[in-house]
Amino acid sequence: MKTLLYMLMWPILHIYTVLYLKLSVLRHAPLPSGPRILVANHPTTADPFFVAWLVEGPSAILITEAAFKVPLFGRYLRWAGHIPVTVGQGRAAFMQARAVLEAGGTVIIFPEGNLSPREAFCPAHSGAARLALLTGAPVIPIGIHLLWEKLREVNLVGEDAPSRWPLHTPYAMTMGAALYFSGDAEDRVCVAAVTQTIMRHIAQMAQQSAARLRLAQLTWTGVLGNLPEVG
Repeated sequence: MKTLLYMLMWPILHIYTVLYLKLSVLRHAPLPSGPRILVANHPTTADPFFVAWLVEGPSAILITEAAFKVPLFGRYLRWAGHIPVTVGQGRAAFMQARAVLEAGGTVIIFPEGNLSPREAFCPAHSGAARLALLTGAPVIPIGIHLLWEKLREVNLVGEDAPSRWPLHTPYAMTMGAALYFSGDAEDRVCVAAVTQTIMRHIAQMAQQSAARLRLAQLTWTGVLGNLPEVG
């Protein structure tokens, strides 16, 4: 079922990127095989699906429970095997993510836990770091950047706050090389250090995405279309 739903969603995302985005993707290294944790900053509501698109296969995204309450869309999320994150019940989501990794799957996490503020990041949660330490799965940092003035806010049924959607805007993603960590997942100092390292790499990737967009704006033709993928 998960593979089928991914195959159905992939062409929809492709059409969206062609019609509504000027997409730029840079990969510094191929994704490692086996279990892996993809982490990224979170400027828009659409980010989870573009990050999942990079995986080129089924993945489990940790997504706020509010998204699962949106009619039809919430049902799709559950069928696709994505993981709801409920405030005050983070352990349940954590254990589901750990099970996916231990089965050799891919987990996608946005460590900020909320949409990123303009040109900044929210304080990071430690879930990605703890999962990496417990399972040994590599962490792949991804940095996203786009033009904020092109974002559109939409109030979806079932959501407590407006969603942000990128429309007719440059949208850049930079995927870094895999990071490997070792240590005690119960050691708060170790977990905090790994969390900081993860966020530092996400920030570096986001800065590279921003630099590519600045360069693209200098040579922009004004014709809607995708920038070439590099790597």
